[in-house]
Amino acid sequence: MNDKSLVFDRAQLRRQRRRAAAGFAAHDFLYRELAWRLLDRLADIRQGFPLAVDLSPRPGMLEAIRRGIDPRLGGIEAMVGGAEGAAGLRLACDEEALPFRAGSLDLVLSCMGLHWVNDLPGALVQIRDALRPDGLFLAVLLGGETLTELRQCLMEAELAEASGASPRVSPMVGLRDAAGLLQRASFALPVADAETLTVTYPDAMALMRDLRGMGEGNALVARARRPLGRRVLARASALYAARFAGSDGRIAATFQAIFMTGWSPAANQQQPARRGSGEVSLTEFFAKKR
Repeated sequence: MNDKSLVFDRAQLRRQRRRAAAGFAAHDFLYRELAWRLLDRLADIRQGFPLAVDLSPRPGMLEAIRRGIDPRLGGIEAMVGGAEGAAGLRLACDEEALPFRAGSLDLVLSCMGLHWVNDLPGALVQIRDALRPDGLFLAVLLGGETLTELRQCLMEAELAEASGASPRVSPMVGLRDAAGLLQRASFALPVADAETLTVTYPDAMALMRDLRGMGEGNALVARARRPLGRRVLARASALYAARFAGSDGRIAATFQAIFMTGWSPAANQQQPARRGSGEVSLTEFFAKKR
């Protein structure tokens, strides 16, 4: 990929994650909640997955939660952490350059990692290629409605107090785009849906400290290298409190979780009906209902 087309500074992202690692347990609530929800969806699938890979940035979390619920969840026999930091079997790799042989995996999971990928269509194609026929891809990533309040307040405050505004909150994929990307990557039976989590904080500064503690700070290539000044932060905090605080004085922060599900094509899968093959006229059906 041409460097001019890069949105995310992956080296900066790795630095942020390393800095956050020691204190991550104090800020892991969002990862943990979305990991639970991801595994709950996996539990609904009555199929065995002998070999699974977890491409999450915190790869030990899914395995720990899964074993806490039921070690057989999803019929997984072996689970590999696809990044550094996983307990047991692990493999250090990058979502943008996966090392897996074509048709070698039964299940690929990803929790809170893919919204930082520069070439998401390419990553999805790599994942689909790595799956055996009828293998499953199941992921959750942050969507485009995430942190809309913070994005708005930071931009307005920086325009008012500085010489211009710099991007401070990452662009993220929308729900409709996520569904289209699964189809573009040739997944069978693609499904994308969203859930919204609203988290409250004492103030905007507490929210930003939490984001740093998660390793989810600003890693945009186009980010300003200068830190936000006190006047900008003060104005942004005041705007946030005025517009998004509840009756208890706590501010609300929106996190949109987009869940993506797709299967590697296989001959025995359910297929959509051929276009024009319907035997019932909808016009006649609704006419009879009147």
